[in-house]
Amino acid sequence: MDITTEVRPGANRYVSGEGLLHDLPSYLDGFEKIAVITGEKSFEAFQNYYQKELPYPTHRYDGSSSHENAVELANKIEHADLLLAIGGGRVIDTAKMAAEELNAELLVLPTLISNCAPFTPIVAVYHPDRTFKSIGYMKRAPFLTLVDSKFLLGTPKDYFVAGIGDTLAKWYEIEGITRSLSDEQKSAYVRLGIASAKAIQELLIQDAITAINDLEQLQTSAAFTRVTDTIIGLAGETGGFAASFGRSAGAHAIHDGLSFLAASHEQLHGKKVAYGILVQLAHTKNLDEIQNLKTFYQATGLPLKLNELNIFETSKEALLPVINHAASANETFRMVDPEITPDQVYQAIQLVESL
Repeated sequence: MDITTEVRPGANRYVSGEGLLHDLPSYLDGFEKIAVITGEKSFEAFQNYYQKELPYPTHRYDGSSSHENAVELANKIEHADLLLAIGGGRVIDTAKMAAEELNAELLVLPTLISNCAPFTPIVAVYHPDRTFKSIGYMKRAPFLTLVDSKFLLGTPKDYFVAGIGDTLAKWYEIEGITRSLSDEQKSAYVRLGIASAKAIQELLIQDAITAINDLEQLQTSAAFTRVTDTIIGLAGETGGFAASFGRSAGAHAIHDGLSFLAASHEQLHGKKVAYGILVQLAHTKNLDEIQNLKTFYQATGLPLKLNELNIFETSKEALLPVINHAASANETFRMVDPEITPDQVYQAIQLVESL
């Protein structure tokens, strides 16, 4: 059995609307032992909005999104039939791993609009020191993802922009992976994944700038709701439908490599991925598309240069950890170019920096 090749669209239930968190008890009916996994800031934001105490044991993750921390939390909880994950991507991924350890269902309450972690059965696993380790595939998807758009107006703008960048990568990565496939090689679900990724790209280009403005004005709108559901829900469908053909590629490989630079640790996942889109496009000689994206990046605040990610030293020696990891045999840049080398990654970075 190879779980990475299976069609796994996402959460068992996805519910989106205004004020839904106030109906939380009704979504918990039928579960007997519930435990909460959250973070300090995440739980504070939730409590400020929910205005009621949760009558369940509450556990804080350590910020790493590591398997070690997930096992530690599972051992503390001991038994639960439902875990309630309240937080952003790292909290949620930690809760997914803990739920698997406990053989428990997972209900996800995202506190940020920043990625598709609330929806998918896939996790980004880090070492305890927060350097990237691997992508993990859980046996279960979340039982329920509950998206309260009014609550999510509290998302910091930087996280929302990062979510837009991470989600935009869905199109460029699946296009890079599948461009060399013949029609015969594209199954029905791969074709659906490609179509969903293209719809995501078009929706973000159309609505993202308006949605950012609405977030700043603390007002829900059709554009804001569409972008929210795209980042949290639709983004997971690309890889869910197309499996390995629709998941990480060059853009995420660059993100993973950048995680080895301490200067990048405070930078958000989606912003590093957005920069990785440009590097992947530079490697595949799609320079016109980089130019097409320039205005969008500038309008949304996505990074066009490494110095916007707090990385100011761009010599080959300084970037060796990045380029060696991004081109390594187990990294996903190989999905775009099986023969990619560290030198080629460095050349692509230099090309982006020179534009």
